[in-house]
This record gives sequence, structure tokens and C-alpha cells, in this order.
Amino acid sequence: MEEELRALILAHPPVQAIADDRVYFGARPQGDPLPGVVMTTISDVEGYHMQGRNGLSEGRVQIDCYAETYGQAKLLSRAIRDLLSFYRGGRFRGIFHVGTRDGREDRADDQVTQRPFRIGQDFNTNWRTD
Repeated sequence: MEEELRALILAHPPVQAIADDRVYFGARPQGDPLPGVVMTTISDVEGYHMQGRNGLSEGRVQIDCYAETYGQAKLLSRAIRDLLSFYRGGRFRGIFHVGTRDGREDRADDQVTQRPFRIGQDFNTNWRTD
């Protein structure tokens, strides 16, 4: 699921225009320029029936959009939401937006260095595993 989701986002022209190829699972490389996207699998549950696995999986993915300005982070998050909300294709049987959080990564003890803006979105995925 992770590889296909990343490839889908990377191929979307509005995302390319803002983040180029800076779309990662797990973590953004240190020193990588902004804006960028970090995706995290929150859950992934296989489906079963009475004879074993049914070939479907349901998961939740958090997609965080980072940028130096709020506006740029918001534009990137909207490009991803426009692409993924109610998406069906490939092995995806459905992707559904379930929530968004806006924020900034400032720390109380860090008066000089400004942290990037972050827009976090959660998506439920229904995925064909076989």
C-alpha cells in the first residue's frame, strides 16, 4: 500500500509543482528543503472470513505537509486532499479523508529557530492485498 500511495501522490502535478519529489514514508531526511510531505501508517488491518484472509486490508495513513509558510503548507495539503479524498483506482478500493489538523512545530525553549508549519491529514484506505 505504501509504495502505491507514494507513487500516486508523486505523480500528481499539483503536488509536484509544490513539493517536487519530497514525499516520504516515516521521516523527512535531515536538511531536506521544504516544502515536503511525510506519511505514516497509523494502522493496517487484514480482512478475514471463515476460510482465512479475504485479500482486503483497511488502514489509516497520516499525511503531514511541511512548509516554511502556512499558506504553502495549506496549498500542499489541499492538493493531496483533492487527489485522495474518495479516490478509487489501482489496488485501492477507496481512500477517505477523515480529519485535518493545522499547526506549527515551535518549541517553547526555541526562541530563535522557527519550526516549519505543518498541516496533518488522516485518510482511511481500503486496499486489495492480492
